[in-house]
Amino acid sequence: LQLKMNTHDLLIEIGTEELPPKALTTLANALADGVVRRLHEAGLPPQGHTVYAAPRRLAVLVQGLAERQPDREIERRGPAVNAAFDGEGRPSKALEGFARSCGVSVNELEELATDKGAWMVYRAQQPGQSAQALIPAMLAQALDELPIPKRMRWGAGETAFVRPLHWIVLLFGSEVIDAEIYDIQTGRMTRGHRFHHPEPLSVPAPGDYAVLLESTGHVVADFATRRAMIRAQVESAATELGGHAVLDDDLLDEVAALTEWPRVVTGNFEPRFLDVPKEALISTMQGNQRYFPLLDAAGKLLPHFITVANIDSRDPASVRQGNERVIRPRFSDAEFFWREDRKQPLSANLESLKSVVFQQKLGTQFDKTERVVRLARHIAVLTGADMELSARAALLAKCDLMSGMVGEFPELQGIMGRYLATHDGEHADVAQALDEVYMPRRAGDELPATAVGQTLALAERLDTLVGIFAIGQGPTGAKDPFALRRAALGVLRILI
Repeated sequence: LQLKMNTHDLLIEIGTEELPPKALTTLANALADGVVRRLHEAGLPPQGHTVYAAPRRLAVLVQGLAERQPDREIERRGPAVNAAFDGEGRPSKALEGFARSCGVSVNELEELATDKGAWMVYRAQQPGQSAQALIPAMLAQALDELPIPKRMRWGAGETAFVRPLHWIVLLFGSEVIDAEIYDIQTGRMTRGHRFHHPEPLSVPAPGDYAVLLESTGHVVADFATRRAMIRAQVESAATELGGHAVLDDDLLDEVAALTEWPRVVTGNFEPRFLDVPKEALISTMQGNQRYFPLLDAAGKLLPHFITVANIDSRDPASVRQGNERVIRPRFSDAEFFWREDRKQPLSANLESLKSVVFQQKLGTQFDKTERVVRLARHIAVLTGADMELSARAALLAKCDLMSGMVGEFPELQGIMGRYLATHDGEHADVAQALDEVYMPRRAGDELPATAVGQTLALAERLDTLVGIFAIGQGPTGAKDPFALRRAALGVLRILI
């Protein structure tokens, strides 16, 4: 019966204010999973589904959904046969109560014999419900279950969601499933780009959705398609500028989650800023401005950047100038901190480490530094590293934490230590070790390449591991505030 039944596509679109970019794909996938799981549980397995996610919409296209559930046979087991009738064959009160609960007379019950005994049973055919009748409740439940840490309310109502809702499209085949969900009346009207096509767009059928939005609404609804478009546009623009772009995967994801109609814009900055360590410029371009930096063939930073607008501008020059104007003060800040940090040697920051607590029971960062110096001397014997260079690197390892650059760009700890130590004329192995002490920074990251770097990385991690475990602050199943698991894995990888 199920095979012969007509099937249709189902389109669900939730239209909102701009959604949090880093949560966009998680929310879209959770919505699709919640709806599809409920369809399976209801005996309405779809042939497939497609997830759409853009800044102002979460959508799922479910393909090949049956019009109604298959009829089901219900079987309810009642009292055992030997307890269902008295000695004269009259039904017992238990049997009569069971029949009433099933809405039938005793005569309509059947007997079921098994190898474990015989029971009275009720059997009936339950006709399947229509998909259209079931879907609104499924959608509401899936929306309730979305992983939203903190829901917001808007207007005078009590409805709460991740962002204010404006419309809900709910189409089964070419028909609207009429319902009210989260105080929004469902329909077939979606909306295009906020500026290119703010007028409502009527979706004739689910399969028309993505094509209609892109061709008329100036919205690329598919996240992966937008991400690929951005990558291709950025790579093309980088080639025209004579370099290649730094394409960070997380940044690509974020920019794709911020744009519905991505359009690349290039910009320039003063070459004098290239005297600042490139990692600081790249960090502020990526983290603060969501720009893609450019490198030349030798890996040197170029005085250009690429950004992605969410509109076909009538005046691209103004967009470029605006972005150039915004980046300049950020680079000026980095330039200032870099200039100030070089006015005194890195070792001058040692004294200020006495005011920074590492852990209350384990003392300050200065106390930790003294321990790591002694430990590095010992480990250098085992690794074959130069003992004095290892001790010098251990002495300076935390000094860049007190620099203005690391204060402004915390993610550059170690990297700035290397730059500042090199500027001070420290031994190359010492400078390199100040960066390598943090390696591996994450799973799969590169390991320290020099013997001094390996020695310092081991000493730093082992001091933390032994110290934190010694005071009874080891990690739990839920918390690992000192990243001891990562430290232990780093030790093992370096040793291996």
